[in-house]
Amino acid sequence: MIYKEFKDLKLSNLGLGTMRLPNKGINGDTPIDEEETAKMVEYAINKGINYFDTAWGYHNGESELVIGKVLKKYPRESFYLASKFPGYDLSNMDKVEEIFEKQLEKCQVEYFDFYLFHNVYEKNIDPYLDEKYGILQYLLKQKENGRIKHLGFSAHGSLDVMKKFLNAYGKYMEFGQIQLNYLDYKFQDAKAKVELLNEYNIPIWVMEPLRGGRLAKLSKEQEEKLKDLRKDEEIPAWAFRFLQSISGVTMVLSGMSNMEQLEKNIETFEEEKPLNEKEMKELLEMANEMVKENTLPCTSCRYCTAHCPKGIDIPKILSLYNEHVFTGGGFIAPMAISALPDDKKPSSCIGCKSCEAVCPQQLKISEAMSNFVELLK
Repeated sequence: MIYKEFKDLKLSNLGLGTMRLPNKGINGDTPIDEEETAKMVEYAINKGINYFDTAWGYHNGESELVIGKVLKKYPRESFYLASKFPGYDLSNMDKVEEIFEKQLEKCQVEYFDFYLFHNVYEKNIDPYLDEKYGILQYLLKQKENGRIKHLGFSAHGSLDVMKKFLNAYGKYMEFGQIQLNYLDYKFQDAKAKVELLNEYNIPIWVMEPLRGGRLAKLSKEQEEKLKDLRKDEEIPAWAFRFLQSISGVTMVLSGMSNMEQLEKNIETFEEEKPLNEKEMKELLEMANEMVKENTLPCTSCRYCTAHCPKGIDIPKILSLYNEHVFTGGGFIAPMAISALPDDKKPSSCIGCKSCEAVCPQQLKISEAMSNFVELLK
């Protein structure tokens, strides 16, 4: 197992995420298969994984309960446990103490090694920063009391949202967790987010390294292209080799849902094999082609915005539309759209096509807006 230094700790470079634990549920969520989870955790620990990541909302609240129960059999000092304050739900903002105490109880621990502001994004950035809720102050107090060892944040929001958060709380943040993979390096502007965290000297924690499994299985043509570059490299391993090539990456979290995934990922993390310049170039070119297959090639020239009678930020909406279409749904686009004023959402488009008249790419923007509205229903 590869280990990375963090403060005075040695963290396994691969962490076990508990958002996709093996389960018995019809809906693929709950109830969690505790027996299989226990086997996976035992195997992970025996193979050197020492970091486990859970959260209040994972598996409808069961994840913290199960991982706490499973880890209880191991010496507390033998593993690092992370959880998060669920500020993605605005109704939780005034419940930081109540939730934190309950999380310790659910996980059967006296402290969290790592604790995060969960999912900083457009709609919760201001509440997170609002002193009336006292979230930062409370968490810093718990850190002072030894009940939180290291404080950080995760973010699915835009680069501007991250900048706003770090401008206010950056000096308190010891690590930052972002969605980072070779597909999103450009698609979700993850490259700029990496650079921002490096600028603040904040170690990077990675979530969605395989894009929810999207990068674990590629088309035959794409797989052949990668095999030409590295004959013996497994396809999912390319996503991890990409991360081994990114400056600042300390922790890679993977939500492994069965033993086979766990075994293969651990094998990949037995040694570092970062990409060379040619491999990186071809991998990112392939990612760009993958995205082009069903997204609109908006270049954010912003000619359209000056001609929109409703003042809609069209490039921003199209970027979210592309994310939603490519992913086939998901929560990122709906989450960001919900944070917009009602008169700036795609539903506000009146279909006048003034934007299309000046679009250098000749995009059918009005159709995309209408389609987006239907997709979000």
